[in-house]
Amino acid sequence: MAEKASYEFVEVKSADILAERESLWAGFTNATKYSIIAVVALLVLMFLFLV
Repeated sequence: MAEKASYEFVEVKSADILAERESLWAGFTNATKYSIIAVVALLVLMFLFLV
């Protein structure tokens, strides 16, 4: 027979949610920034060596 799972429900504070979302947003903007820099660098290198 399957055992019954026990769940603990704790209060979620808005400050915890906000901190998590801010860290995710910071990671996303960092990744976006470096992706844009990499694409621009690639385009410049293509311009210099292919044209």
